[in-house]
Amino acid sequence: MTANWSPSVSKAAGPLYLAIADALSSDIASGRLPAGFRLPPQRTLADQLGIDFTTVSRAYAEARKRGLVEGRVGQGTYVRAQRPTGAAAAVAGIIDMSMNLPPRFNDPGLAAKMWDGIDELRAGDGLELLMRYQEAGGASRDRAAGAMWLAPRLGDIGPGRLMVCPGAQGALLALIGALAAPGETICAEALTYPGLLAVAEHLRIGVAGIAMDAQGLIPEAFEEICRERAPKLLYCTPTLHNPTTATLSHARRERIVSIARQYNVLIVEDDAYGALPGNPVATFAALAPDIVYHIAGLAKCVAPALRVAYVVVPQGRTTAHLAGAIRATAGMASPLTSAIATRWIENGVAQSVLAAIRSEARERQVIVSRILPAKLVQANPEGFHVWLKLPGHWNRSDFAARLRSAGIGVVTSDAFSVVGPAPEAVRLGLGAAPDHASLSASLETVAELLAQQSTMSPMVV
Repeated sequence: MTANWSPSVSKAAGPLYLAIADALSSDIASGRLPAGFRLPPQRTLADQLGIDFTTVSRAYAEARKRGLVEGRVGQGTYVRAQRPTGAAAAVAGIIDMSMNLPPRFNDPGLAAKMWDGIDELRAGDGLELLMRYQEAGGASRDRAAGAMWLAPRLGDIGPGRLMVCPGAQGALLALIGALAAPGETICAEALTYPGLLAVAEHLRIGVAGIAMDAQGLIPEAFEEICRERAPKLLYCTPTLHNPTTATLSHARRERIVSIARQYNVLIVEDDAYGALPGNPVATFAALAPDIVYHIAGLAKCVAPALRVAYVVVPQGRTTAHLAGAIRATAGMASPLTSAIATRWIENGVAQSVLAAIRSEARERQVIVSRILPAKLVQANPEGFHVWLKLPGHWNRSDFAARLRSAGIGVVTSDAFSVVGPAPEAVRLGLGAAPDHASLSASLETVAELLAQQSTMSPMVV
């Protein structure tokens, strides 16, 4: 596999060769660069970035030292298959906090019920699930289950407005492709989900970044983008924002809806974490059901292995355009995984899993509050990731490199940045650690490093 790759780097971030290596690491962690991807030749990348060949050579050497890439004689430099994560990684002494997974709960009885639900499918219409295609958008029973799952946040939407998609990323690809054309502009928070940036790049759609503060997207900045750029739509994650953990207030949501109506801008609401809060703020889809496309995946609130997401289309709009996009990009969501999700929703297992994830996330946030300096942490007690703002003596590239040498993976702000200089911050995922002891040990390493002075050379080569 080979394609163009050009990182966004800045001399202000520190040594350029480290910035390039960190950008490579972030793109591998986000899935934008899969194993086997052939990197551009060093001289080609140097010409693209307008920098010296030796700087790129040092960057590739640094990436090889970190185990990110491998050189093949006469063939080039390729992305390596990465080290294991989760329990397998813990055995090897590696805690990869770069992946934002829901934390694993310790409830053998509930785990058994999850597998019972899968086994029940075999006794019912299992062969039908395995040996038949389904319509794009999902079977009627799966749509009804999705509507049931979303009812606490969206009210009675009815299955006619809901489509079943192959995961939130598949939903984004289909939806953005159906709503915007190459060369057009959409807008998103200045720090946004890397998967959205990957979709926009793939579809050749521009993304305008909207300024944020500690409370999330700033409505006045959104209005300025609408006035100056006329975006086709707004993409946002209003609840437990990835990566900053901010949740938009009800007042801000109402103001954003008002601006969107004024400038005729659709809203794509990514509610990946919306099921986690016990007392959630009203969704955009509930406030403005006529202009909002609502995406609700199950990866963050039930199980990452269920590549199932529900998309609710605005009132008065047909699902035909989205069905066509799903058919063109993925054919359909997996009938088997959709049936598993439906069974768990119908028999209450999904709700029990959600409750277990909520409880475990709260416990892990307590560990964070005990170990990391409160003034540097932006977090929500109901989420399972942390936005760590670095003290002045650290830059994000050096900090991530030092953690990596200690066996801890994090994601720097560059992976989320839409445009302009990224802040000196990293995201920590709390879910990959298999238990509280390994999470505590990892966070203590992070805290110790925060208190140290960076020993990296400030020289720009």
